[in-house]
Amino acid sequence: MLEALAAASEPLSVSALGEAVGVDQPRASRLVQQGVQRGLVQREADPDDARRTRIALTETGQKIARGMRGERREVLSKALESFTDEEARELARLLSKLADNWGN
Repeated sequence: MLEALAAASEPLSVSALGEAVGVDQPRASRLVQQGVQRGLVQREADPDDARRTRIALTETGQKIARGMRGERREVLSKALESFTDEEARELARLLSKLADNWGN
C-alpha cells in the first residue's frame, strides 16, 4: 500500500488504492484503517467530490516507502553483479519491451 501511494502522482481513493495493490474495496479499507492507526497514511477530503476521501502518505509513511525502495535497489544491484555488460543491456532491452507492451 505504501509503495502504491508513493508511486502515485496524487493521493488515491480507497477504490483506486485497492486496484493498485490488487485487493477488493473492503480489504483496501481495512489496510487504510491499519495505516491510519499506525500513522503511515491519512485521509483527506477529495477536492473534486466532498463525499469522497483520498488517502495520502504521512511523513512517516513517506520515509518508510523511501526506505523500502532503497532496500529493493540494493538487492537488485547485488543480483545484477553477476551479469555481464551484454546481459545487463539485454535485460534492460527486454524490460523496456515488457513495459511498452504492459496493458496492451
